[in-house]
Amino acid sequence: MDVPVAANILGTLGAVCWSVQLIPQIIINYRRHHATGLQPSMMMLWAWAGVPLGVYNIVEDFNIALRIQPQILTALSLVTWIQCYYYQRNWPISRCLLITLPILLSMAAAQAALILILRLLVPADLAWPRIVMAVLAAALLAAGVLRHYWDIWVHRTVRGISFLFVAIDAAGDLFSLVSVFFQPKLDVLGMAIYGVELALWLGVFACGGYCNLLPWVRGKWVAAKKGHGDGGRRSEEVPGFGNVAEAWDENNGDRDRAVVSTGATPVALHDMPSSTSVFRTASREMVAEGVRLRTVGANRGRSQDDVRFPAAP
Repeated sequence: MDVPVAANILGTLGAVCWSVQLIPQIIINYRRHHATGLQPSMMMLWAWAGVPLGVYNIVEDFNIALRIQPQILTALSLVTWIQCYYYQRNWPISRCLLITLPILLSMAAAQAALILILRLLVPADLAWPRIVMAVLAAALLAAGVLRHYWDIWVHRTVRGISFLFVAIDAAGDLFSLVSVFFQPKLDVLGMAIYGVELALWLGVFACGGYCNLLPWVRGKWVAAKKGHGDGGRRSEEVPGFGNVAEAWDENNGDRDRAVVSTGATPVALHDMPSSTSVFRTASREMVAEGVRLRTVGANRGRSQDDVRFPAAP
């Protein structure tokens, strides 16, 4: 279907989405100063996927937006990739730059060389080199997302990844997919590149709804029910800590725990907050980072049964 205006508009929208897709993830990593749960291998696979994708889109004379799109994907993926090492492995900025810049230059050189080679092969009417570029791009994009599927399977939760980023990326795939449909010549391989990743992102959304959103909604419902049923407090026994009393905020269902351990200083155990755009399972984060304990009082004459329940933030 030859509709140049629709192809350009949709291609531009797809390029815009892919331009900003990783920005929410980069900002979240910066604000929380860690990249726990984010897969560096996924980001590196995406960075390399931009090379054959750029070659294919340029050689096939796609609209200008789809030609620029892979370059933006590669650059932002490398930034997100190096964030994982900067925050998780405490790499200095100098080391990050010394490693990232050569990789970026090698990717640019590889893409430029492949574009020249494939254009020289155009008069020979060889289709297989372009098919290889399309298949390689789709495989690398899919492998990046599938790496996160493995993390979901292992931890039984969608962790570390921004659902806003997923939504923007999926929208970019959809716009790009429809843009290819409106090109002068229907390109099945081009549609497959974007269609495979779109399907995988929809699967991540489904996993997030089942593993993260559903337990979160149940927890809120149980919190509200318990808060109204027993005056907002209950106690339980936690191995290694002693008696644990929980105070439930009746307004939003948040909870604070105060722990009293026999012969020990009273301490409070607080659930770690969730990001507004990343559903994070508290139990998984506690296993990864350890349980955070805060001293409630230091007075020696204080009774062990005297436990304060701090107000929810």
